[in-house]
Amino acid sequence: MNRRSISTSRALRGWQRTDKERGDVPGWVLITLMTAMLVSALLIVARPRLVALFEQAMDSLT
Repeated sequence: MNRRSISTSRALRGWQRTDKERGDVPGWVLITLMTAMLVSALLIVARPRLVALFEQAMDSLT
């Protein structure tokens, strides 16, 4: 091996993860889905009031 390939292999080893843990992807997916469901539920409940509030604000501008 020449000097350049040795330094390249050392650099590549530096980019590898040292720990074996890959992260909790299913947990983050569950949190994201639950948050989306919560926002959707709140929007369904609050939509009439939000629309009325927006319309009142637009009417006050004219």
